[in-house]
Amino acid sequence: MKKRNHGGGWQAIRYTLSKSRQAGGIWKLWKAMRSRNACKTCALGMGGQAGGMVNEAGHFPEVCKKSLQAMVSDMQGGIAADFFATYSVPQLQCFSPRELEHCGRLTQPVRYVRGENYYQPISWDDALARIADKLGEVAPDETFWYTSGRSSNEAGFLVQLFARLYGTNNVNNCSYYCHQASGVALSNTLGTGTATLTLEDLDHADLVFVIGGNPASNHPRLMTTLMHLRRRGGHVIVINPVRETGMVNFRVPSDPRSMLFGSAIASLYVQPDIGGDLALLTGIAKRIVEMGAIEEDFLRDHCTGWSELRERLNSVSWSEIYDSSGVTRADIDAIAELYAKSKSAVFSWTMGITHHVHGVQNVEAITNLALLRGMVGRPHAGLLPIRGHSNVQGIGSVGVAPKLKDAVFERLQNHFGIQLPTTPGLDTMACMESAAAGRLRFGCCLGGNLYGSNPDATFAGRALGKLEQLVYLSTTLNTGHAHGLAEETIILPVLARDEEPQPTTQESMFNFVRLSDGGPARHAGPRSEVETIAELAQRVLGATRPVDWHSMQNTHHVRAAIAAIVPGYEQIATIDQSKQEFQIPGRTFHVPRFATPDGKARLKTHALPELATGDGQLRLMTVRSEGQFNTVVYEDYDLYRGQDRRDVILMHPDDIARCGLRAEQRVTVSSEVGQMPSILVRAFDQIKAGNVLMYYPECNVLVPRTLDPASKTPAFKSVLVTVGAPVRAAVGAGA
Repeated sequence: MKKRNHGGGWQAIRYTLSKSRQAGGIWKLWKAMRSRNACKTCALGMGGQAGGMVNEAGHFPEVCKKSLQAMVSDMQGGIAADFFATYSVPQLQCFSPRELEHCGRLTQPVRYVRGENYYQPISWDDALARIADKLGEVAPDETFWYTSGRSSNEAGFLVQLFARLYGTNNVNNCSYYCHQASGVALSNTLGTGTATLTLEDLDHADLVFVIGGNPASNHPRLMTTLMHLRRRGGHVIVINPVRETGMVNFRVPSDPRSMLFGSAIASLYVQPDIGGDLALLTGIAKRIVEMGAIEEDFLRDHCTGWSELRERLNSVSWSEIYDSSGVTRADIDAIAELYAKSKSAVFSWTMGITHHVHGVQNVEAITNLALLRGMVGRPHAGLLPIRGHSNVQGIGSVGVAPKLKDAVFERLQNHFGIQLPTTPGLDTMACMESAAAGRLRFGCCLGGNLYGSNPDATFAGRALGKLEQLVYLSTTLNTGHAHGLAEETIILPVLARDEEPQPTTQESMFNFVRLSDGGPARHAGPRSEVETIAELAQRVLGATRPVDWHSMQNTHHVRAAIAAIVPGYEQIATIDQSKQEFQIPGRTFHVPRFATPDGKARLKTHALPELATGDGQLRLMTVRSEGQFNTVVYEDYDLYRGQDRRDVILMHPDDIARCGLRAEQRVTVSSEVGQMPSILVRAFDQIKAGNVLMYYPECNVLVPRTLDPASKTPAFKSVLVTVGAPVRAAVGAGA
């Protein structure tokens, strides 16, 4: 497959037309995309009451392939009535992630019992009764409750409320496997876990760092912002072990000039080794100090830990920085010079930073770098964790976490007159390990693909298989439904966001709360997430005390409770009537007063980790393709990397030669926890030698359960692997 020399462009237009044909026509897709609902994919905050394809600043049109993919998937026809009688579970386990996604919309509850070969359709009443009966048998702390970022604030709030009233704090969400390191690090340094700036601030920045991410594929709407920044004379510094096509040149479809001539994105592109980010960031900070480009008054008046950080930067040697980062002095000097000249810099990053055993330290080092020049605590500069899912931040805000914030805990108790459990609760991986150990008996997954999100896929299937009952609330099939099977597995079909019968809300990564109106259901059978959770809670806990669960089927009543309980969310009580979307106060820092006890930011010091290496081994990072969103694979090809399949390992030509391999050869890729046979070697000179790429979630079988100790986030981005040619049987060998 031919590799493109730019992102976006006419291929994006052609793709839109092909998707419109799948959806039943361009007008039908246009109406769906323009409905007043927040985007279903990335957290940039598109849609809402201004209508779809409109961002928080009111810009139109703002649309990308990710939102088209998600919308067209939701516009699929229903799974055929005889599907589950035709395809056995062993057959479903042979389906690829893409094939499962394209089977159609789930429209009827189904149930699988171990020992049988097929899922069986059941009624909604039977499904809910079975779940309620099981919850009546098990102890509260023998259960866990997991939530995706695609659900609404209302559904997330109800799930955690239900779980805690039931008696457990085993409540967690998908952020533990993506951006939890950002939340922990930002809380450690600034007292907040989210972005420190607004979308409008980006429009005035003169420098943006994009570290460890590929927004050209995963957050394409951000490319318009970067294009405009370059046009007004600003700079974009990209730090990534892979030279991603769209981050070099992008053609923005909504901009005629960009479409015709292309838009240069990266002013400077630096490729560290996988896992070398902390050393590189430390090196940039060291050079900024050497250049005298720091803001001494800001550091003295608004930060703590400056003397310790200065001593650490002075003591770390340049040779250690080069060895641990894989970056030259010339590259570090070039970055530092651009940063020293900047008046308003924004630091953005994605999971290339958080998916490491030192992910929290990576983010703290980014924060250090921003604070050294006073780039936090004033307009048009700051920190921007680029979150993936459209409401993963909101899910955390409304309490979907093992430990509630103290203010939320107290208000929740007072509002409903209840006593909440005070047990520590389990994070996502702790739930998986407890399930594997037989300490958990029941699991509930509100959206997402818990199996597909886990490292060590073999372990994940075994852990979920120890449960007595596992409940999925889903719109389409995924690998979890085929491989993450308990003794009894129940799939409940739910409505997509734009099909909800009542308004719901979502929170963007810019702390902006948007209202989604919902819309008509596309199929008979699926139910509202909110109504389903409330009905199940009523069956388990009783109708009225201490919560009137029947009234909680009304999202307006849920929002009233959120407004009374979650600080900063007060305006959500009337958002369905006022239509006034809002920024959550106290999270954006336009003045240097931070949400710490003393109002000062905290600088952190770190020891540099050694680069992962081993005899004959390579450093693997798992990546998403351009035709993918999180675990959902929409196309098997990867347009911008020029790949026509996913069972590949992308290697630098020097590594292919060094390992005694050849391009297009089949090999076995092995790690400490698993192996993948018959993987195709592909020459890929865009990755730095010594590092390799494979596609997530298929290669999760290779990823160990190694966690960042501070955030419990798995290290998906730095896995040591061995690549070996398959051994051929000797001629004449015995049968």
